[in-house]
Amino acid sequence: MVRASMNTLILTLCMSSQIFAQQNFRFFEPIEPSRNIQVMVHRGMAMAAPENTAAAIEMCVQDYCEWVEIDIRLTKDGRHVVIHNQTVDATTNGTGPVAALTLTELQDLDAGSWFAPRYAGIRLLSLPQALAMAKDKINLYLDCKHVAPRLLVEEITAADMKHQVIVYDQPEVLAEIRAASNGSVACMSKYRPKTMDFDAFVAKIAPAAVEIDADDVTPELCQQFHAAGIKVQAKVLGQEWDTPSVWAAAIDAGVDWLQTDAPAALLFFNARRRMGSFPVKIAAHRGANRYAPENTIPAIREAAKLGVDYTEIDIRTTQDGRFVLIHDGTLDRTTTEVGNVRDKSFGELTQLSAGIRFGNPFLDSRVPSFYDGLTALGETMAVYLDAKDITPEALIEAIHRHHLEERHVVYQSLEYCQRLSKLAPHVHTLPPLKRLEQIDAVAAIKPYGVDAAWHILSEEMISMCHQQGMQVFSDLLGPNENIQQYQKVISWKLDCIQTDHPLRVLRAIELMAAKNFR
Repeated sequence: MVRASMNTLILTLCMSSQIFAQQNFRFFEPIEPSRNIQVMVHRGMAMAAPENTAAAIEMCVQDYCEWVEIDIRLTKDGRHVVIHNQTVDATTNGTGPVAALTLTELQDLDAGSWFAPRYAGIRLLSLPQALAMAKDKINLYLDCKHVAPRLLVEEITAADMKHQVIVYDQPEVLAEIRAASNGSVACMSKYRPKTMDFDAFVAKIAPAAVEIDADDVTPELCQQFHAAGIKVQAKVLGQEWDTPSVWAAAIDAGVDWLQTDAPAALLFFNARRRMGSFPVKIAAHRGANRYAPENTIPAIREAAKLGVDYTEIDIRTTQDGRFVLIHDGTLDRTTTEVGNVRDKSFGELTQLSAGIRFGNPFLDSRVPSFYDGLTALGETMAVYLDAKDITPEALIEAIHRHHLEERHVVYQSLEYCQRLSKLAPHVHTLPPLKRLEQIDAVAAIKPYGVDAAWHILSEEMISMCHQQGMQVFSDLLGPNENIQQYQKVISWKLDCIQTDHPLRVLRAIELMAAKNFR
C-alpha cells in the first residue's frame, strides 16, 4: 500500500515536470521568416506522389511547407515503418498485415508503382530514414497508428529530431512517451470541446499542442490553449473542411497549424489575404502540372484553386477539325496511345486517359476538349492560350463564346498574332520576343504584351517594352526556376512569370514582402 502511494506520488511529480517541459515548446522553423500559420501536409504531397514516401515528403520540402504528417506502424520484428493502412495491399505490390511482415520484407516491396510507373521501385521508409531525410528541412507530425513508445523516443533522440517532431496518439501512449523522454519529445492529442473538460484535459494530457476538428475551432478555445502555452492544430481534411471559408475561419480564430490535403491552395489563399495583390502575375504552365496531369481539367481546376492569374494551355486540332488540349503533336508522352494528334478524331482523343502517366488517381482524366478546358477556368482566372494548332478565326470565336475578352492572352508567332489583330483588334496577343533588336517590329503590331526569352530580360528591356505599351511575360522554366531569379525579375517589374513551381514563386514574393516590411 505504501509502495503504491509512493508510485502515485512519483508519477504525479513526473507529470508536473513534464507539463512544464511541454508548455511553449520550441519547434524548429523550416521557413524563415515564418508565416502567420503553418501547414501540415497530410501524408506528404499525396496528390502527386505515393503517400507517406520519400517522394511525397521531398515535394513538401521543395514547396516550402513547414510540416508533413506521416503514419507510423510496428513491423513483425518490432521496427517502425511509415505506412498508413493496417495492410500493405493498397499502397504496395504486396499483401497482408504490416504487423505480419518484417521491416526487411516490407522494404523489399514496391511502394510506388501503384501510383505511377515513374515511381516504380520506391520503398517504404523506416522511421529513422524518414527522420534523417527531414533533418533541418521539414518538421514531422508522427501519427502513431501502432508504436513502441520507448523505441520511438530512442529513434527521435538518436536522429536529434526532438524539436522537429510532434507525436500524436492516445493519452495512455503519450504518457509513456513523455515518461520515456522526460517530456522532451513533443506530444499532441485530440481535443473535443463538446465532450472534454479543458482543465482536466490540460492537467492529464500535458500536450505541447492539440488537434481540434475544424468545426470545433473557436477564437476562445485558441486563446485558452495559447494562454496555457499549447499550440493549436486545426484538422481541415475532407471536401467539406478543406476549403477557403473553413481555412479563413480557422486562421482568424488564431490556430497555429492547419492539417490539409491542399497545401498549395491554402498557402496561396493565406498569402493573398495577408498581402493583397502580388507584385507580379503568375501563369501556371499547362495548368498546375506539378499537382495534376498537364493540360487536363484537374490541372486547370487546381490552378484556379491556387488563385493564380493565368493558366497556360495548349490547343491542337483533331483529324475532324475539333479542338483539344495537348502540348505535343503526338500522343506518346502524355497518354497510353501513340501517333499524331492530327491523325485521330475528336471522339478517339477524348476517350484517351491524359492522366494515367501522371498517376493512377487521375486514370479517368481524359484528353479534354478546348471548350471544356475553358469552362474549367471558373469565373475569375484568366487563360494563356498557346495556339499550337488552331485557326485564328476559331480562337476568336472561343474567346467570345466563353466571355474571355478581358481575361486572356494568345501566344503564337508574330505572323499569327498579326492575323489575329487584323481580325479582332481587341484580342490580347502575346508574340515571342527572342532578341532585343526585334522590339520595334513586334511593337508595330500593337500587341498586348510579349513573351520574352529569359536571356534578354533586364530592367532596361522591360522598361522599353512598357514605354511602348507592351506587358512582358517570361517563361521561368527549368534552370531559371529559383527564388533568386524570381526576385530579380520581379524587382525589374516583369509583368508575369510562367512557372511549373507556383509555390516557389510565392515564396519569393513572401520573402520580398517581409524584407520591404522590415
